[in-house]
Amino acid sequence: MKPLYLAPMEDVTDPAFRLLCKRFGADRVYTEFVNADALVRDVASTTRKLQISDSERPVSIQIYGKDPDSMAEAARIVEQAKPDFIDLNFGCPVKKVAGKGAGAGLLRNVPAILDIVGAVVRSVSTPVTAKTRLGWDESSLFLPDGTPFVVDLAERLQDAGIAELAIHGRTRSQMYRGEADWTLIGEVKNNPRIHIPIIGNGDVTTPERAKECFDRYGVDAVMIGRASFGAPWIFAEIKEYLSAQRSFSAPPRSMAAKVAVLKEHVLASIQWIGDERKGIVHSRRHFAASPVFKGLFDFKQTRIALLRAETRDEVFAIMDDIVARYS
Repeated sequence: MKPLYLAPMEDVTDPAFRLLCKRFGADRVYTEFVNADALVRDVASTTRKLQISDSERPVSIQIYGKDPDSMAEAARIVEQAKPDFIDLNFGCPVKKVAGKGAGAGLLRNVPAILDIVGAVVRSVSTPVTAKTRLGWDESSLFLPDGTPFVVDLAERLQDAGIAELAIHGRTRSQMYRGEADWTLIGEVKNNPRIHIPIIGNGDVTTPERAKECFDRYGVDAVMIGRASFGAPWIFAEIKEYLSAQRSFSAPPRSMAAKVAVLKEHVLASIQWIGDERKGIVHSRRHFAASPVFKGLFDFKQTRIALLRAETRDEVFAIMDDIVARYS
C-alpha cells in the first residue's frame, strides 16, 4: 500500500474540498491549520474549522502556535472533535505565522519545539503527529558535525512522542520557490534510528513523480498539496498509475467530466459557507489553478470572466461555454 495524503492548506482544505479528495482516493485528509491561541479564546471562525465528519476519516486536525500551554489546551479542545490525529505545524513559512515565532519560525528554536510536543503529548490520548521543513534556511541545513538538521530534529521529535512526521522538502526561506529537495527526506526515512512513519511532501504533481518518491526515497506516504488545486482527481490518477486495485472513484477523463467536478465543488463550497457569492469567491483559487484550463488557446478573456463571476449561474454558464468551445 502506498498512501496518499491531502496536505493541510489554509483556505483550501475545508470540508467541501476534503470530501472531494477523499472520494478520489486520498487516504488521509488534513484540516486547514488552526490557531491555538484563537481556539483557546473560542473565536467562532476558528472553532468552526474543527468540524469534521465520519466520511472524511481518517482525518487530522492541525494546530499551530508557539506557547506550550496554549498548544496543549488547544489540543485538548481539538480532541473533543474526535479527529484520528492531532497534527502540529512546525512548517508554515508565511510571515504572519513564522514571523511571530510559530510554524516554521520554531525551526530556529528546537528546544521550544520539543517543549510544545511534550506538553501536547502529555495532554491528549489521540496520536500526535507533526509537519516540518528541512530547516530555516540554506545555512542551517546541517549541524556543525555534518548531521542534517532535519535528521536530528526527526530523532528528537520521535523521542518526544511524535507518532508520525511529514517533511516538506524546502527550507523556510525558500517559501514555495525552487524545487523541493527530497534527498534529506530520504535520509530521515532511511535513518536506522527512525521507526515512526515518514511522509514526504513537495512538488508531487504527477503520478510518475509520486511513484519515484515512493521508490527512490522509501517514504511511508506521499502528501499532495498545491497540485490538488482544482484537481481533486489527482489522487485517483496517482492510484491508478500505482496499482490496478481501485477502491476509489476513477479519475474523470474528459474536460466535461472534470468541469462537472469543479461545479460540484462550487456547490459544496456555497453550502459550506452559506452564501452564494462568498462560496464562489472561495472556490476561485481552484479555477485559477485547475489544469483543466491550462494551455487553452485564446483563453485569457474567458478566464478573467470566470474569475469575476459572482453567481452560480454565471460561473456554470461560462464553464459550459468552455466545454462547448474546447472539447
